[in-house]
Amino acid sequence: MMEMGGLTSNLNLNPNPNPSPSLDPQEELARLREAASLLLERAPIEPQVGLVLGSGLSEALDPEGFTVVPFAEIPNFPRSTVAGHAGEVLLGELEGKPAVVQRGRVHYYEGYSMWEVAFPVRVMKLLGVRQLFLTNAAGAINEEFRPGDLVLIRDHINMIPDNPLRGPNLDELGLRFPNLCGAYSARLRELAIRAAIREGIELKEGVYVATPGPMYETPAEIEAYRRLGADLVGMSTVPEVIAAVHCGLEVLAISCVTNMAAGIGHSKLTHEEVLEVTAQRGKDLLRLIRAILRELK
Repeated sequence: MMEMGGLTSNLNLNPNPNPSPSLDPQEELARLREAASLLLERAPIEPQVGLVLGSGLSEALDPEGFTVVPFAEIPNFPRSTVAGHAGEVLLGELEGKPAVVQRGRVHYYEGYSMWEVAFPVRVMKLLGVRQLFLTNAAGAINEEFRPGDLVLIRDHINMIPDNPLRGPNLDELGLRFPNLCGAYSARLRELAIRAAIREGIELKEGVYVATPGPMYETPAEIEAYRRLGADLVGMSTVPEVIAAVHCGLEVLAISCVTNMAAGIGHSKLTHEEVLEVTAQRGKDLLRLIRAILRELK
């Protein structure tokens, strides 16, 4: 509580109102194992591959043939509140590879802590996942990109004011100070480039900047990110990448460009626009991922 001119204010001056919890690492591991156990009970497989389908991309994958588990039925699992995120985990095979597919994700801007945002990735690790494929919808900062482009992420800039590794380290999952040099696997990126050529899909490359959201950026912010070297802007993915690298997963990430960023495009940005473009290109993105999986050893 703070006094302002004789009036009482409930203004919260904490710049990070949802800090990462100071959980005991063993308590957090127990929470993760409880979630993993439920999924293994539903489908007793050991996934090699994890796939996260981002905004509007959930519908690209037909769940037929998979065991479907809603987020709400998984102990301790965060629930998505955003349109375009189905909020389900699928367990089964994808191109002959045992896989766990997350249809939708949660974000920092929904009010979740970064530990909660990273929770599904850590569950995938406990399930046995070795390669993690991440997808998202992004705005284009690079003026050579156009809505509908698929862009392979080769590096990132993190502007989200928290980190999924802050707080006690989960030593059973990874080292206290992971090295993010090479966070986006060169091997998987090479597989993706070759697969895109075979499938006749144009695949560009770029640097992704993650912002906290949920508002779209101002033209001045986009200009600042451009000068920093960013080609794409979005509100997800990077926390998952950090958590994945920490626990030793090999990462590939692909963005679907849904709009030109503020100050570059001339249209008013809306979430409906994002969902419309991802609906159009989602099948091509999934076709590319399937082609990569066929070559994955």
